[in-house]
Amino acid sequence: MKIARSCALAVAMASAAAISVPAQAHVAVGVSVGFPPPPARVEAVVVARPGHAWIPGYWRWTGARYAWAAGYWTVARPGYRYVPACWVRNGPAWRFHAGYWIR
Repeated sequence: MKIARSCALAVAMASAAAISVPAQAHVAVGVSVGFPPPPARVEAVVVARPGHAWIPGYWRWTGARYAWAAGYWTVARPGYRYVPACWVRNGPAWRFHAGYWIR
């Protein structure tokens, strides 16, 4: 009985927390590296798919080195365009800016 009541309380608290979370959440995590990424790779893009957009690949930071994240097709968002991920020089370091959709 005591275990059932504890489980019910835990479920109720989790449900309340889930309901109070906003519909859209945005998390920004900055990455700065002391040296530039390698030159971008040239990716062979196959024939464009109707209703899809190509998200180009980019160099991501693993915490120890750069690793290539390959490009991919995704469903296009009508009325939006995709701004690709990029690295920007910020003083002596390089700062990563994730790709995003803009109206």
